Amino acid sequence: MNSRGNEMSQLQKEMTVDVLVLGGGPAGAWAAWSAASQGARVVLADKGYLGTSGATAPGGTTLLVIPPIAELREQAVQSRLKAGGYLSENVWIHRVLDQVEQNLALVEQWGYPFPKDTEGKSLRTHLHGPEYMRMMRRVVRKAGVTILDQSPALELLQDEHGVGGARGIDRLTGKTWEVKANAVVMATGGCAFLSKGLGCNVLTGEGLLMSAEAGADLSGMEFSRQYAPSFADGTVTRGRMLAWATLYDADGQPLLKGDRTFGSIPELMLKGAVYASLDLADTAEKQDFLRKAHPIFFMPLERAGIDAFKHKFPLTLRYEGTMRGTGGLRITGMDCQTTVPGLYAAGDAASREKVTGAISGGGAYNASWAICSGSWAGQGAAGYALSCRGQAGSRNLNAAGRYGLAAGANSSDTLEVKPLITAIQREILPLQINYFRSEPVISSALKRLDALKPCLNQQVPTTVQGIVRAREAAAMLTVGRWMYTAALARKETRGLQKLAEYPELDPEQTHRLIISGIQQIRISTEAVPHAYEIKARKEWQAT
Repeated sequence: MNSRGNEMSQLQKEMTVDVLVLGGGPAGAWAAWSAASQGARVVLADKGYLGTSGATAPGGTTLLVIPPIAELREQAVQSRLKAGGYLSENVWIHRVLDQVEQNLALVEQWGYPFPKDTEGKSLRTHLHGPEYMRMMRRVVRKAGVTILDQSPALELLQDEHGVGGARGIDRLTGKTWEVKANAVVMATGGCAFLSKGLGCNVLTGEGLLMSAEAGADLSGMEFSRQYAPSFADGTVTRGRMLAWATLYDADGQPLLKGDRTFGSIPELMLKGAVYASLDLADTAEKQDFLRKAHPIFFMPLERAGIDAFKHKFPLTLRYEGTMRGTGGLRITGMDCQTTVPGLYAAGDAASREKVTGAISGGGAYNASWAICSGSWAGQGAAGYALSCRGQAGSRNLNAAGRYGLAAGANSSDTLEVKPLITAIQREILPLQINYFRSEPVISSALKRLDALKPCLNQQVPTTVQGIVRAREAAAMLTVGRWMYTAALARKETRGLQKLAEYPELDPEQTHRLIISGIQQIRISTEAVPHAYEIKARKEWQAT
């Protein structure tokens, strides 16, 4: 056994609780609070610091809030079903609309300062990230949850009955930890492949890999063709600000005004550099409104001496992968359970197809999904854990982790993590491969990713950072292979999935693609309710 194996076998912190939540973004925080509110003993382990890590904490988000008027809500649901290619389900969208309204009332009770309208009614349409997550940390602690900050999970524990906890490492002390629990909520977020988006440095897909090693399925992985515009020398991907922008080429000639979809930017960037200026906000009142709405957008620009309303600044596109895409762990029940007993999924770690369909849930939908799925998963995990006859501490649990971890125990070769990550990014990040998808290009990229698999059977580094990074690399490689396998299997254009050879939606493919396996990836289909398939067919025939 290598030094990593010895280190992990000599555990320095052990606990037994009812529910273990992995991940400290909004979904993880809500899951921990929800489970604790059911009377469960809960531990939350975060790769970063609960309250500051993840994509929500440094910025903010809009919310999916529609008045409880039947006609308005049904219009919104039907619009989403159509936009999502009829892969979502109206019952799930209605569930989110109902649940988020209840949870935001709690948020206000906990002290969040929602603005008021002229009649004194709270406007619960937006959450300021730092304030929101600072409050959620306080609420989670008050509920009695034990928080393990800077403590990434590395592998799940399991037996013949399902998942029973996890093992990980404290990044600050180097001490290893093991938490046994009869239920685990996976809320580790999606995978953004270290593309330098703000708050995305912790979103590298280990939760998906850990779950798959324990036998979980995934769904919607083909819907991952998601990029977001950013100031080229910054990391903030609040692209909605470009609705107030004129886009220019390198010679200062206007290209486009007020891009609200960002869909034209990739094509423009293939032709040359693209610059933006928020010159459509042409009054002091408009500029003041934008600064107050998204102050973080202006910070990197001001540090560079750029006045966003007067000067032109260069743009880039940062890949957001499954974080702003749709795919994740396959949800099999209303309480967000997965295909593995005792394992639940929430937030971006879960597939959002039931709510968003084939399109991105970025912004209001993803933020509301994090709140709702976290609540449902926490409640479901608590109910499951408390109904188990025996405590997790008495179970004969084994570590499920393998790739970029135990698989290299007997290897004489050391895993070189940095070159491996670079090689993965070379196949995932370029627009020419992942955005402008075609069968030969994606097939070639997938073959090159498959050729990297032997690296995951090499001995991992012995440092804490090396151990964590090795697991990140293993996850990114696996997620990339899942994405491209699913993309090649869906031979059509639907939402975020597009293949050049198949430019139209095919009603015969109104189903979900289920991914399982790591070394050998298996793919199958899952039917959506028949009514949605009929709607998709009628829409296709009408056009």
